[in-house]
Amino acid sequence: MTITKDMTIGKILDNYPSTAPLFMAIGMHCLGCPASRGEALEEACMVHGVSADDLLQKINEHIASKQ
Repeated sequence: MTITKDMTIGKILDNYPSTAPLFMAIGMHCLGCPASRGEALEEACMVHGVSADDLLQKINEHIASKQ
């Protein structure tokens, strides 16, 4: 599965829990919070002032390296 900017944080973490450190590294520390799990990746990146494209690339590279 390829991760996209419109996928929720919860869906990404449910399918790929090993991506949690990537979120934590950019300041997304409340991954278990119901509100954050319902946010789209792009929305969460805007809130945290990080590039959604950069995080998306890191996540997809991480997932590809695990397969």
